[in-house]
Amino acid sequence: MMNDTIWLRAESRTTERRTPLLPQGAIELISDGYNVVVEKSGKRIIPDQAYLDAGCQMVDGGTWTAAPKEAIILGLKELPSKPDKLKNTHIYFAHAYKEQTGWQDTISRFTTGGGDLLDIEYMVSEDNRRVVAFGYFAGYMGAALALIHWHNKQSGAPRYLDKGLTPFDNATLLRETISTAKTSGKDPKVLIIGAHGRCGKGAIEILEEHGAHVTCWGRAQTENIDRAALLDHDILINCAFILGDVPAFLRKEDLRTESRLSVVADVSCDPFSAYNPIPLYHDTTTWDQPYITVEGSNKTTTVDIIAIDNLPSLLPREASEEFAGLLLPHLKNLKIRDKDPVWQAAAHSFSKAVSKLEAEQRPSLKQQETA
Repeated sequence: MMNDTIWLRAESRTTERRTPLLPQGAIELISDGYNVVVEKSGKRIIPDQAYLDAGCQMVDGGTWTAAPKEAIILGLKELPSKPDKLKNTHIYFAHAYKEQTGWQDTISRFTTGGGDLLDIEYMVSEDNRRVVAFGYFAGYMGAALALIHWHNKQSGAPRYLDKGLTPFDNATLLRETISTAKTSGKDPKVLIIGAHGRCGKGAIEILEEHGAHVTCWGRAQTENIDRAALLDHDILINCAFILGDVPAFLRKEDLRTESRLSVVADVSCDPFSAYNPIPLYHDTTTWDQPYITVEGSNKTTTVDIIAIDNLPSLLPREASEEFAGLLLPHLKNLKIRDKDPVWQAAAHSFSKAVSKLEAEQRPSLKQQETA
C-alpha cells in the first residue's frame, strides 16, 4: 500500500552528509511491509549501492516533489524553497516552532498544500523527553572544535578553524587533530550549560579525554546565573535545550577586561529564535567561516563564537549510526502513528503551530473583509 511508503530524500544542503536511515534499517522496514524509496545522493555518507543491495527502490535526487501524496518523506535538514505547497507528510528538523525567522512561511507551505509536518525535534515520550536526537555528537563535535580553537589561540599557532572545515572520516582523526593542537602545555577550564543531557555528555567525554577541567551546570544554575563564575572559564559550551524565555546566559556587558572567557561553542545554536540564550550573534556560522569574533560593550574584550547548526555532519558516519538506530523503532510504528504516543506528540506540536499561524492571520483577514 502506498501509505506504507517511506521516501528518503537527498539532502539539499551541500554540507549535509548524514542520513536518518541506514541500509540495515531499510531491510528491517521492508521486512515489516514498508516500501522504501531512496533518492540517489553523491554526498551521503552511505553509498547508493548499499541501499540498492538492501532492496530499496532508487530514484533521482529531488524527485520527492512528485511522490504520491500518501508517501512519507524522510529527511534531516531544511527543505528547498520550492515547491510553495507541500502535500506530503514530512519528517525532518524544521526549526519552526519557536518563532524562528520564517516559521510562518514554513508552516504555510504545509497548510496550503494539505501536507503535515512531524518534526523530529518534537518526537517526545509520554514524560516529555526527546526520543531521537543528534545531541551526543553535536556536543562532542562542538566541544572538540572549541578545544582545537582555544589551544591554537594559546600557542599562537595558525588557527585550524581559519582554514574552514571538512568532515572527519572518523572520530580517531578528530582526536588526533585535538592532540596536535595541544602545544601550549595548558589545559582549559570549561563550563558546560545543559550538561546532563545527551549533548552535554558528548561534550564531557571529549573534553575530559583531552585533559580539560569541566564544570557542569544544569537548569538550577541558569535560573539565577553567577556571572563571575561563568566568566572564570576559558570555554563555554551551551548544550541547553530551550523551550521558553530564559535569562541570557552571556551578554555584551558581561565581556569585561577581567574575563578569562575567550571561546564559546553554542551547540544548541538557535540565533533566529526569540529564546536565544546567547544573544551576541544573529546568524549561524558555517563550515567556511566556523567562528565569529564578538566585542564586549567595552569594545576591547572579545570572544570567539562557534555556532554551526549541523555539527554532527562533521562526524557523519558515527552520527548517522547513532541517530538512525534511535529513529528506526519509531519509523516501524508509522503504520500506527495515530495510536503511537511519540508520533502523536509530533503531530500535536504541528497542530499547535498551525493554530498559532491561523491566530496571527485572523486580524489581516478581518481587515480585508472590512476594506
